[in-house]
Amino acid sequence: MRRLVLGTAQLGMNYGIANRSGKPDLKTAISIIHTAWESGICEFDTAAAYGESEQVLGKALNSVGIGNDVKIISKFHPNLDHLNHADMEQALEETLSRLKISQVYGLLLHREESLDLWDKGLGGTLEKFVRSGQVKHLGVSVYSPSKAIQALETDGITIVQLPTNILDRRFEQAGVFDCAQIREKTIYVRSVFLQGLLLMDPYSLPGNMHFAARVLKPLQSLARDVGLSVHALCIGYIKNTFPQSMLVFGAESPMQIKENMKYWDMPWPKALGQKIQKEFKDIDETLLDPCFWPKDIT
Repeated sequence: MRRLVLGTAQLGMNYGIANRSGKPDLKTAISIIHTAWESGICEFDTAAAYGESEQVLGKALNSVGIGNDVKIISKFHPNLDHLNHADMEQALEETLSRLKISQVYGLLLHREESLDLWDKGLGGTLEKFVRSGQVKHLGVSVYSPSKAIQALETDGITIVQLPTNILDRRFEQAGVFDCAQIREKTIYVRSVFLQGLLLMDPYSLPGNMHFAARVLKPLQSLARDVGLSVHALCIGYIKNTFPQSMLVFGAESPMQIKENMKYWDMPWPKALGQKIQKEFKDIDETLLDPCFWPKDIT
């Protein structure tokens, strides 16, 4: 289970187009963290901008008694002045305090644009945090293949988090995963369910998201043909196509943790990955990037 990472945005805010239950209460959040740990997951992803996620994660880890045994990745708030060393230092101290730990396994820039500040002083600030022992690895969360390559080519960065899924060929085709392997850096894949959209019924999409049905229908058809659920396809594709990468998934309940673990353990039919790449090779970016989705989708 070392490749699975629990994303905790859902613990601090209402997150995801398919989320109808909202942010879980603290008792449920503790149960989610405990279930993940008992299932073999020991790495958790959070961010200062994810509402109360850091605070809730810190309380949950403390309650379960595993704060010193897990790996935590967090991200600086994107609104910080990234060239102000004092502000960045204070932000890191606050993150560590909320998480109730003395070191984060990974500290990421939340927006890819911040990469352009690396050689203007930002890189030096972050590397001081590593030398101080407060941070083990530095990284960045990106949205575009070009910025992923830029990050992988930046000395000091060892983690790149990016969105990809069963429909998204952009990072594959740009050689991002090959570049990471050559440079011995780690890719963390997020948005494997595209904020839950890929698991939704194409006939019951909210508001102006009906345009996604033209892709969701053939995806469901493929799942039926191979005898797997769409959920299993989404997880299996990332697991088997990018075997060197980590997979970040979120959960709003302990049951969702168990469900994802079940699909992770399922056998993967030979050549299914190539079949998926052939059938879904030119998906429009307006579907792949939630930034292009209609603002009112309720």
